[in-house]
Amino acid sequence: GIHRHTLPTCALRLESLNPVVEKVEYAVRDELATKAEEYRVQLKEKDHGLPFEKVIFSNIGDPQQSGLDQKPITFTRQVAALMEWPALADLAPSGVFPKDVIARAKELSDEIGSIGAYSDSQGVLLIRKNVAKFIEDRDGYPSNPGHIFLTGGSAAGVFLLLSMLIAPPNCGVLIPIPQCPLYTATIAQFSGTLVPYYLDETSGWSTSVKSIEAAIEKAASKGVTTKVLVIINPGNPTGALLDQETQARLIELCEKHSLILLADEVYQDNLRRRDTSPFTSFKKVVAQTQSPIPLVSFHSISKGVSGECGRRGGYFECTNISDGVIAQMYKMVSFGRSSPLLGQIGVDCMVRPPKAGDESYPLWKKETSEIHEALAARNRTQPMVARLNSLPGVSCVDSLGALYLHPRIELSESAISAAHAAGKEPDVFYSLELLDQTGICVTPSSGFGQKEDDWHYRLTCLCPGVEEYVAKLEAFHKSFLERYILCLDDN
Repeated sequence: GIHRHTLPTCALRLESLNPVVEKVEYAVRDELATKAEEYRVQLKEKDHGLPFEKVIFSNIGDPQQSGLDQKPITFTRQVAALMEWPALADLAPSGVFPKDVIARAKELSDEIGSIGAYSDSQGVLLIRKNVAKFIEDRDGYPSNPGHIFLTGGSAAGVFLLLSMLIAPPNCGVLIPIPQCPLYTATIAQFSGTLVPYYLDETSGWSTSVKSIEAAIEKAASKGVTTKVLVIINPGNPTGALLDQETQARLIELCEKHSLILLADEVYQDNLRRRDTSPFTSFKKVVAQTQSPIPLVSFHSISKGVSGECGRRGGYFECTNISDGVIAQMYKMVSFGRSSPLLGQIGVDCMVRPPKAGDESYPLWKKETSEIHEALAARNRTQPMVARLNSLPGVSCVDSLGALYLHPRIELSESAISAAHAAGKEPDVFYSLELLDQTGICVTPSSGFGQKEDDWHYRLTCLCPGVEEYVAKLEAFHKSFLERYILCLDDN
């Protein structure tokens, strides 16, 4: 046999990895997130030596994580509990599980069997039918359960679609800037070409059709064929919400340039002013205009009132896509056998919540109303925006949706020089100092994309205790300006 001392140099080295791996970056789980987790562990020590007593993970929209503490919806957890252990329905004292919960669990159990088994690779048919009914009720147009795929969160669906659509080396994907890092990472992994189009911060991070047209022309001049348009609505990280007129123009753009539209709509139930600024799906506008464009729409249980990020449940719906392509999608998802059944059950609870008259309805209504109220503009977002905008060198657009704010920060030459001396982007440098001094972890926008010499960071609106949270941001920012003097005429 081969002796240890004769073994060749280890074959698994950085140089032996697929070169695209090094190109993949994911800003939300970056250096700051790693350091914040190290601080969280350090704080458990009696003499931790840190200038703060807790870490606030404001870098990610994970509603139920420790520190954000959005309470799970009881109905979802009760159905999940009975699916995990059906005998609980008989063992639990009378009244612990409402009758509609028991009925829902039995209906799903009769369809699924044990949740320890695989489901159909496309997802449980009963649940896909319920998703289709949810879409029909939301939009007023038919939905085909055969064109719906249940996935392990929306990210799994995005990953699948881009893996199928990108044909390297010159396949372009239009991405909004700033954007969710999922897209740039996935495009890099499959050797696609990023075609950025910039959102207009001066008009509420609006989407400009002219900007997208210019991006397509610029890509074409470099030999890139643009194939896919990604729209995130409501926006991440901006929170911008598209109106139907803009959506219709974007659909016309897709028709003109033969683009496939990927509509990331996972924040559709996170609205600040739902009465005056409602969400409209691209599926509805495509149906209204009778457009033939291929559309894939994504949704997830990770956001909205569900907030079940760790359960990994989501779906995508295909519109104007042929049965032949659907068959190829089915083949590709079959490699993973099926998405997690508890995630699929979470989707069912999201799209088919208790109805008025059901025993669970009063508690469900109370819990969901409290979550919506907590995120409403008057409770968290507007006070945060007002106080951020009162700081010298900070401007922040008031977001209409999603879970974030995306303030712009002006940095002095001395701060920028100090950042470069430390080998950091200026917004990363600012965010690292913020973490070191306050325990607040944000995501610098160099990971989301931004115009040259513009600096931003993203923070979530989910953090409770706005007064304490924002007061720390204010105190840090003022001390940062004092250390790296920034002269502003207006402040």
